[in-house]
Order: sequence, then C-alpha cells, then structure tokens
Amino acid sequence: MKENKNTLDELNKGCAMGMDAIDNIIDKVEGESLKKVLKDEYDKYKKMHQRIEEKYPEFSDDEPTETSAMNKVMTTWMTDMKLMTDHSDGKIAELLTQGVNMGIIEGRRLLNHKEHLDKEVEDILSEYVEMQERSVEIYKQYL
Repeated sequence: MKENKNTLDELNKGCAMGMDAIDNIIDKVEGESLKKVLKDEYDKYKKMHQRIEEKYPEFSDDEPTETSAMNKVMTTWMTDMKLMTDHSDGKIAELLTQGVNMGIIEGRRLLNHKEHLDKEVEDILSEYVEMQERSVEIYKQYL
C-alpha cells in the first residue's frame, strides 16, 4: 500500500515539475513549432496529473505530494540563469531534455522495484515513463 502512495507521489511531483518548467519557459520560446510542442506536453502532464489524483484516494486520505515552493523557486532561478546568455530554442530543448531525463531515470527506478504495486498504479507509471521517453525524442528535433 505504501509503495503505491509513494509511487503516485513521485509521479505527481514529476508532473508538477514538468508543468512548472513549461510555464516558466514557454514565454522565452521563439519558435511557434516548439511553443506548440510545449503546450501539447503541458496537456499530457495535466492529464497524467488528473489520473494520479483520481487514483490517489485509494491509498491515502491526503493530497498527492507536489514539489515544495522552495524547490520551484530554485528551479525557476536555475533555469533563468542557464538561459541568460542563450535562450535559443535549442538551449531550451536541451534544458527540457535534461529535466525529462531525470524523470525517466526516476520512473525506470520505480519500475524496476514494482513488485508490490497495484496493477493500475504500475500502468500509470509505465505510461509516465513512455510519455517522458517520447518527449525526449521530440525535444531532440530542436537541439
């Protein structure tokens, strides 16, 4: 039971970080093509977030864990610093790819230790990792 809650919490944090990153970065994007991609990616995170919220009450009376306010501020600050001298679509795609890769690593780690996961939680986890892997392939086109 605890593994399901923890897995959903990690996925929810990943979705929240993805949405926050896109919110923070989309105004800096110059190309309309990448802007459209980011809007689509945001929608995917939002749908995944909603699935997590729907499943979460089966494992906890609390709300799913999200990233802390301090973590959000630090991530925004780091992103702004990295884009200060180069805010090209290629640089933005590079930063997004790095963030998504962290999500893939965490998701794969969770998949490798899924023995006690509810089948539906495992399915959400697998879909999350696949979504992230597809995102990397999309971002590669902009590097």
